[in-house]
Amino acid sequence: MTGNITQQLKIVNLLNNHIVEVNITQSYNQTLVIVFSPICRLVGNPVCLDPEFSNKFFCSLQQANLVPYTTSVTKCGSTSCSSDQSLDPATCSCAYPYTGRMTFRAPSFADPSDNATFQLLETSFWKGLALLPGAVFLSDVHFSSEEYLNVRVRLFPSTGTSFNLSEQIRIGSEISNQTYKAPPIFGPYYFIADPYAPFAGGSGKSQMSKGAMAGTAVACGLLMFVLIYVAIFALLQKKRTTQSSGLGNPFASWGAAQKDSGGAPQLKGARFFSFDELKNCTKNFSEDHEIGSGGYGKVYKGTIADGTSVAIKRAEYGSKQGAVEFKTEIELLSRVHHRNLVSLIGFCYEQGEQMLVYEYVSNGTLRENLQARGIYLDWKKRLRIALGSARGLAYLHELADPPIIHRDVKSTNILLDDNLKAKVADFGLSKLVADTEKGHVSTQVKGTLGYLDPEYYMTQQLSEKSDVYSFGVVMLELLSARLPISKGTYIVREFRVAIDPNDHDYYGLQGIIDPAIHDAAKSTGFRRFVQLAMECVEEAASRRPTMGSVVKEIETMIHNEGLSSSASSVIDFEHAGPYIGTGGVTGSNSSSSGSGRISEQLSHPERRH
Repeated sequence: MTGNITQQLKIVNLLNNHIVEVNITQSYNQTLVIVFSPICRLVGNPVCLDPEFSNKFFCSLQQANLVPYTTSVTKCGSTSCSSDQSLDPATCSCAYPYTGRMTFRAPSFADPSDNATFQLLETSFWKGLALLPGAVFLSDVHFSSEEYLNVRVRLFPSTGTSFNLSEQIRIGSEISNQTYKAPPIFGPYYFIADPYAPFAGGSGKSQMSKGAMAGTAVACGLLMFVLIYVAIFALLQKKRTTQSSGLGNPFASWGAAQKDSGGAPQLKGARFFSFDELKNCTKNFSEDHEIGSGGYGKVYKGTIADGTSVAIKRAEYGSKQGAVEFKTEIELLSRVHHRNLVSLIGFCYEQGEQMLVYEYVSNGTLRENLQARGIYLDWKKRLRIALGSARGLAYLHELADPPIIHRDVKSTNILLDDNLKAKVADFGLSKLVADTEKGHVSTQVKGTLGYLDPEYYMTQQLSEKSDVYSFGVVMLELLSARLPISKGTYIVREFRVAIDPNDHDYYGLQGIIDPAIHDAAKSTGFRRFVQLAMECVEEAASRRPTMGSVVKEIETMIHNEGLSSSASSVIDFEHAGPYIGTGGVTGSNSSSSGSGRISEQLSHPERRH
């Protein structure tokens, strides 16, 4: 490299090439090596094997001596804020920012100190999210070991000192659903929000006198001493009881094998399978019995001793579920029994294995069949699938004790059996709502992109209405046979923009709905189904219906379509009412006449949290 080298050039990355000789000119040495040392990277080239160069800076993986970018607030002077507030660079006043970490997975630059680049990002934030000019603070800019760019982001309210709930929902929705677009130079991103301070306990702190604080401290100390004594005594008693109860209990070492597992699962109906039992019924987990695979592991079809066909979900050693999640799925599936929920027959937890044994569901996932890889689904079949799925979720929300929030409702977690009866599956992320007065659970955001409730994403407060939002997205999939996010478009936004009440034929959706159900678009039931789906995906949870209401609405549509409980193909409607017909844990498909496919979701291919 010769001639004039611009001062903007700070890193020359020539890793793992075939460079055999280096001739450092004076201009190169002065411009790059001295001023921006060390920046040239030649690791992995033959020249670095030469003793003359092996100890040089360019033959080591040192990072460039660059100062990461941080938004400047020096113009605001020395104003100080409370611990849970920050200085707004736009107004020089203290406020509660909306904060989080943004990770860019493929930035097209390698300099974390370039002011112009990050000022471009700041501008895109306040313009794209309709904030005040400059109401963005970027900090903690760095590249990870995977070459991902991490940026700490603070967004400040345009009025007042904090965002209200609707503003939070709007911003969270635009970021989480990729409506906000970062400058192309930054590439694709994902964003993890922090709990918003005013909704996470607020900033108000009670004032106590020093005497009261001292008295409280002494009392707490005495109470803590008593509690520790009682806890130690109880643990010793429990240990003696466990030792005297024998070693026949298969859960005796559950807590010892996995940290924070919380003890053996509380089972109601599911049974324990030994590793040898499952090994035998799958012929040593042979490829002939393999029916699915994904990020979690592999799924095998087997036949247990009583002749029941089962799907055995086996975790791989490198990608096992956490003990808590594994135990949660066992406990939840073993105690909920409904015809529209996948039945858990048992599990295996020995010899380092984590396996779940489900009833075998032969016709795959709803997504598989909507994507033209399975059974043709006409409008009436889709209504039945929607009703069955809604009934399963309504049972979890309203009849389970305590209520259960699924937290990962999506088309790959809805399975279809031989009769196209819908069954909701995969409870690994589910949460119990034990505090019925509170009505929500504060929890880390988990789920699948495209189905996430924007209010849950913003506040980290999970409720039954979060499942309602996700189910609304599934309803839109039933209408369009499209993925929730595809080619930069979001299905909820596409429907919201396209709907035209004045279009009496297609409701404005002719270009969106699945051609397979075009004829149904002119029916009254179709229009009401679309309206119900859009009610489910309202951004504010308070404006969404309950799952029980959704069930009743779809039942009315079914009735208006002329379907009745006596129709031979409508297995779901043998009984009246939305939740009747719960059954025990049985394998519903004991023959091998099915298609031989099992749901991809049994292997968790899309879970990321």
